[in-house]
Amino acid sequence: MAEKPHINMVFIGHVDHGKSTLVGRLLYELGEVSEQKMKNLKTEAEKIGKGSFEFAWVMDSLKEERERGVTIDIAHKKFETQKNYFTIIDAPGHKDFVKNMITGTSQADAAVLVVSTPDGVQPQTKEHAFLAKTLGVSQLVVAMNKMDAAGYDEAKFKKSQEEVSNLLKSIGYKVDEVPFIPVSAFEGDNIKEKSDKLSWYKGDTFLAELDKLTAPEKPVDKPLRLPVQDVFSITGVGTVPVGRVETGIMKPGQKIIFMPSNVVGEVKTVEMHHEVIPQAEPGDNVGFNVRGVGKNDIRRGDVVGPVDNPPTVAEEFTAQIVVLQHPSAIAVGYTPVFHVHTAQIACTFTELIKKIDPKTGSVKEEKPEFLKTGDVAVVKIKPTKPLVVEAAKDFPQLGRFAIRDMGQTVSAGMIMEVTPKKM
Repeated sequence: MAEKPHINMVFIGHVDHGKSTLVGRLLYELGEVSEQKMKNLKTEAEKIGKGSFEFAWVMDSLKEERERGVTIDIAHKKFETQKNYFTIIDAPGHKDFVKNMITGTSQADAAVLVVSTPDGVQPQTKEHAFLAKTLGVSQLVVAMNKMDAAGYDEAKFKKSQEEVSNLLKSIGYKVDEVPFIPVSAFEGDNIKEKSDKLSWYKGDTFLAELDKLTAPEKPVDKPLRLPVQDVFSITGVGTVPVGRVETGIMKPGQKIIFMPSNVVGEVKTVEMHHEVIPQAEPGDNVGFNVRGVGKNDIRRGDVVGPVDNPPTVAEEFTAQIVVLQHPSAIAVGYTPVFHVHTAQIACTFTELIKKIDPKTGSVKEEKPEFLKTGDVAVVKIKPTKPLVVEAAKDFPQLGRFAIRDMGQTVSAGMIMEVTPKKM
């Protein structure tokens, strides 16, 4: 059988709008979760008085998450439709978890924006949609959820749809290319089968829309880049870093270097979904066993590359950013935490080069004194510690970032050029 195109998909949207329930329902409808497991989850959910949470629990299998009723970590789940093979990067909507969402979204090829029809656009709907756009996710599907709570009413759907449309337009999405699908994740309406309760809706089901998404071209001909998400030490095996191949190919026997740790090793074996594979390609989440590298030599945020083409450690870089929200203003000297691929490092704004008009791309102001909410600008940044980044045009996955400060995402952006550090 020919391999299906692979798409990494992120579910985004406001905290109580039903993302986890939608994902759980999807996996259940596709037979990825058994009837029995569903029953057990239901019984458990009812025990603590959260009957409607059973689908969400498919994803939130950590005990702490169950008790808090929110989604915490990014859970990787896979499923396939007739045409595509998907890995779900479950991006939690709870506000403490935006950083996971950022890590998730910067890896995503497509996003499902989940909006509760009765509630319409909420603060996180805006934040998440904006991030998806800035982080380069061009394919978007909008699930207008909780149609059951909206009485399956077409007028309510239209009203919320218009709100979401206006939001998406304002941040640069081509709204006529974005499908809006009325669904009830809880009741299962319009997920896999058309629902007679939504007979006024003439479009396709949620699953049929997911089948229209297209997988990105795999950048296999570029040099290997794999940001490390985690490092394990396994008895009898050795050091096993885990991460997602962004570009290039990883295979056994390859000599690799971890930057900025500056450690060289050799790939012994590569595993995906607990099976040894002959090689890993872009989009594959893998664990790989390395010879000659100890667990403490490398860490999350390191990037793997071939020894003859090591990942770039930045002395400084120039980036275009969008200020999403900032209580006061951003000026030279500001040093918040940058989240780029799997690294989280404080970086300093060393120069504000120019402000740009987001709609036309023309220069609005040269050398502004400060930046405030809503501004788009080109800036110069200096990391406070060694950090691997690449220009977004060469390696988009290593050239996008978000900036967090005071518990919120203040900005997101992409890297235009990098001045390498003399190593």
